[in-house]
Amino acid sequence: MTNNSESEKASATTDQNAENLTDQETQTTNEENSSETAENAASEENTEATQDDQLQKVQAELQEAKDKYVRLYADFENFRRRTAKEKIEQVKLANEGLLKDLLPILDDFERALKSFDSAEDKEAMKEGVKLIQDKFGKTLQNKGLKPMESSIGKVFDVEEHESIAQIPAQSEDQKGKVVDEIERGYYLHDKVVRFAKVVVGS
Repeated sequence: MTNNSESEKASATTDQNAENLTDQETQTTNEENSSETAENAASEENTEATQDDQLQKVQAELQEAKDKYVRLYADFENFRRRTAKEKIEQVKLANEGLLKDLLPILDDFERALKSFDSAEDKEAMKEGVKLIQDKFGKTLQNKGLKPMESSIGKVFDVEEHESIAQIPAQSEDQKGKVVDEIERGYYLHDKVVRFAKVVVGS
C-alpha cells in the first residue's frame, strides 16, 4: 500500500516536472518568437526609415534639378532677348561707318554747287566735280565695293548681267554678246550687289 502511494507520488512528481518542462519550453519558444517579432518589426522600421530617407533625398535632388532648369531657362531667355536687341542695334548702325565716310563728300558737293554761281571757267568746275567723283569712288572701294569691268563685247552672262533689251546684231560675231552697257555692275567683296544692265545682240 505504501509502495503504491509512493509510486503515485513519484508519478505525480514526474508528471509535474514534465508539465513544468513543457511550460518552460513553451515560455522559451514564446520568448524567442517575441524576440524574432521584435527584430522583424525593428528591421521593417529601419527599412521604412531608409526608404523614407532615400525618397526625401531623391525629392531634394529633383527639386534642385528643377531649380537649375528654371534658372538655366531664365538665363537663356535673357540671352535671347539681349542678342535680339543687339542684332537690331547692329542693323540700325550697320551703315554708320560708311555714312560718316560719305559726309565729307556730301560737303564737297555742296561747296561745288555754291561755286557754280560764281565760276566762269567750266573746265575748272568739271575738274572739281571729277575730283569729288574720284574721292567718292575711293571711299566706296575702301568699303569693299568694286566696279565690274566694261561688259561691252563680252558674252552675256546671267551671273553678272541683266538684259534690258535685245537688238539685231550687226554681225554674227555680236550675237549673244553685250552690245551696250546702260548701267555698270558692282561687286561687294566679290559678291554681285548690282548686275550690269546691258543690251544684248540677237
